[in-house]
Amino acid sequence: MITAIAQINSVIGDFAGNRAKIAGFAKRAKENGADLVLFPELALCGYPPMDLLDQDCFAELNIQSLRLLQREIPAGLACGFGYVNRNASQSGKALVNAYGIILDGVLVFEQIKTLLPTYDVFDEARNFESASVWPVFEWKGERIGVAICEDVWRETETPGTRYEKDPVRYLFDSGITMLCVPSASPYYAGKFRIRQELAGRLSRRGGIPLVYINAVGANDSIIFDGRSFVVLPGGNGVVQRKADSAAENAAKAFEEDLVYWGLGAKPPGEGGGPLQRTAQGEGFPPLNSDLAAYGSGLTGVELDTLEDALIHGIRDYMAKCGFKRAHLGLSGGIDSALVAYLAERAAGRENIVCFSMPSRFSSQGSRDDAAELAANLGCRCEVLPIEGVFGVFLSTLEDVFEGRPFDLAEENLQARIRGTLLMAYSNKFNSMLLTTGNKSELAMGYCTLYGDTNGALGPIGDLFKTEVFALCKRINDREKAAGRKAIIPQAIIDKPPSAELRPDQKDEDSLPPYEVLDEILKLYLFNNLSAAEIAARGKDRALAERIVRTVARAEFKRRQAPPVLKVSPRAFGMGRRMPIARYIHEG
Repeated sequence: MITAIAQINSVIGDFAGNRAKIAGFAKRAKENGADLVLFPELALCGYPPMDLLDQDCFAELNIQSLRLLQREIPAGLACGFGYVNRNASQSGKALVNAYGIILDGVLVFEQIKTLLPTYDVFDEARNFESASVWPVFEWKGERIGVAICEDVWRETETPGTRYEKDPVRYLFDSGITMLCVPSASPYYAGKFRIRQELAGRLSRRGGIPLVYINAVGANDSIIFDGRSFVVLPGGNGVVQRKADSAAENAAKAFEEDLVYWGLGAKPPGEGGGPLQRTAQGEGFPPLNSDLAAYGSGLTGVELDTLEDALIHGIRDYMAKCGFKRAHLGLSGGIDSALVAYLAERAAGRENIVCFSMPSRFSSQGSRDDAAELAANLGCRCEVLPIEGVFGVFLSTLEDVFEGRPFDLAEENLQARIRGTLLMAYSNKFNSMLLTTGNKSELAMGYCTLYGDTNGALGPIGDLFKTEVFALCKRINDREKAAGRKAIIPQAIIDKPPSAELRPDQKDEDSLPPYEVLDEILKLYLFNNLSAAEIAARGKDRALAERIVRTVARAEFKRRQAPPVLKVSPRAFGMGRRMPIARYIHEG
């Protein structure tokens, strides 16, 4: 049997467009000799639909699109795809996360998702009812089971999650010869390795092939990386892009792709060698979930993948929100430099405008660095000095501020003037404003509401400052290795970070050194450790207490900040939901 894997970029709520894409990929798969084509989880409606599921018409449009697809899938091809359906039971939630298979115009199979995650960015138990049966689809001599995304992640240590049901074991007990895993599994650095390790364990446990079909595309903060694959009990299965293509280990990253397993070779069980079923046992030891290890020692290739993820996230966010142009404030610092580079890669230099907005405290070096970076990128750069506007603000507030020294109020005024100018440009030219803050700053509230937090998207809001430096260095090293000029001026990388809102200001006047800060932030944000527990890992107790308290007190700022692109195991926003008004017990 030839199996096609179609990883597609679904747009949430675009039923006609998603349906046309499924039908188109299915026809291509049939033309290349496929017997079975598999699409990702909720491919028909897009993932995650969130509270669109509260609208009755959303479920109805899923069902209507399903019926139309029954007429559009080529005869003789079994086509599997995810969609929302109504719960046929008289109890429980009204909807289910379903995966159906159409064959010769008939919906011949449907599997409902069993394990409904409610951690990190997921909240599926809010809307969906869990499966109570696990049918088997028989086709071309195979007994095929379907486990939808989270249904296979029971093997991992997910904090706060315990599942009673074991859908994969139920399917193994039914004697399946092939396990299909349609997914919408978000990207973060290292996630692909975890997926493959998990799939390999399950394949060996059941003694059968496992086909992993992952979504691709970005929806709001979540980035899906694709990289679908096949795993056999003895190692990775070979997938191909078409009959005459070279073998690959996985489908493309961050791109739609159509790959095949079994092209030109007989799969096990059809003359390609017998499959030996192994003892099922009770599973394997849980995968390591020490999230504090995330991001430590990222290799060049992993940094390249991280860069691709961010570019993909910006590009998809702009396209799906209806923007062709974007702009940002270019300060001459490393954060805005990285965002400008990513934006140019995502949208093209002709669609990106950078604004240098110097004040009386802006160094000549920063002005020159901003101009040099814009020139290297080939982007338009406008200079809007804010001194005149700043002077008017100070004059207006002179009587109210009488007798008070220059402090945070005047510093934030500068950021808010810049934010106002950037939003004015957004309104006038329908251009999307990109925010340039990083995760370390967002964590500590080292940002100004209605100033540098203005914008529609924070591309690097899930990158710690040390990761920003690492990625910028990687970009330059790659350019120089190819015999080209470094894109990001070395002066931007070398100079001490500064907001330049007062004379001789440095970030370390207000924050611990970023190398120290980021390590403590990882322990607190990823592992949920208290200050005392962080100190027990060798960190300074007083500093840990200060950082934990500061992060908690800055929650009100993050609640009003734009969405960030999630590239870590836990991002601010959907992935970390904390009350604003609370007692800070952990610090």
